[in-house]
Amino acid sequence: MRLGADHVVVTVPATAGNLGSGFDSLGLALGLTDEIEVRAVASASVELEIEGEGAETLPRDESHLVVRALRAALDHVNASQTGLAIRAINRIPHGRGLGSSAAAVVAGISAARGLIAEPEALSAEVALEIATQFEGHPDNAAPAIYGGATVAWMAPGGAKAASVPVVDGIEAAVLIPGSVLPTEQARSVLPAMVPHRDAAFNVGRAALLVAALGGQPELLFEGTEDRLHQTYRAEVMPSAMAMLDHLRAQGLAAVVSGAGPSVLVLGTDLAARGLASGMPQWARGIGGENWRVVHTVEQVPGATTHRL
Repeated sequence: MRLGADHVVVTVPATAGNLGSGFDSLGLALGLTDEIEVRAVASASVELEIEGEGAETLPRDESHLVVRALRAALDHVNASQTGLAIRAINRIPHGRGLGSSAAAVVAGISAARGLIAEPEALSAEVALEIATQFEGHPDNAAPAIYGGATVAWMAPGGAKAASVPVVDGIEAAVLIPGSVLPTEQARSVLPAMVPHRDAAFNVGRAALLVAALGGQPELLFEGTEDRLHQTYRAEVMPSAMAMLDHLRAQGLAAVVSGAGPSVLVLGTDLAARGLASGMPQWARGIGGENWRVVHTVEQVPGATTHRL
């Protein structure tokens, strides 16, 4: 397949995985985005300009996740490889459970989609499968691709996803600490097996959460209850658990965002509950952190690609 464009811009959202009870399956796009500008150049070189998150630490060569995903997507459709000039504006915090790696992978795949002459060859379904090969699980990649809320699963044919309806009025607020927690560390403390009663508990709560999102927001608190991952991770994210306990004590449907240590709140009229975007005074010092809030009111679209 030949290239059909040489200059694209991709915007991809942050995401929260799990949503409490929906471990490794439910996800939500958040109102915080990375922007990647990609030019195909007539050379074999890779040039990377990075602003924002990771500007001091991320590689600027073929090992960068955006480049790897872009090249994998081009290979998938048998398109010619090309030199790349990339400008990345990273707003999604790294190591905070906000899907920054999924965003990078989806950005690379979306850029490839914009570059090729037949973009439908890299459909959302194909993009999800490629992204899952990088991520290992699809719960963050799905909302980054489709937007809104999603449920994702692994089938014999690969990764699958479906959109989850969210009634107007349900909002999200994510509280972001200064500290980081590598996903590998957060997963390392999870047990290989859990009691049957806890698995059954989460199945019921995840089903309840889908009903809550679809039109019964008064059920969000119970729908986000979890016994599969959050308590096991408490030892490696004490600040997140302190914030989680603080918010749930007030009746707010708070969960650990992805692998943490950010904390996500789902509900209505969240600004009135002190969860408008910014650095609220009330949150200062909880768990030894200064927390920043990103408040999302409208449903967030998935990755968008524009040819220039």
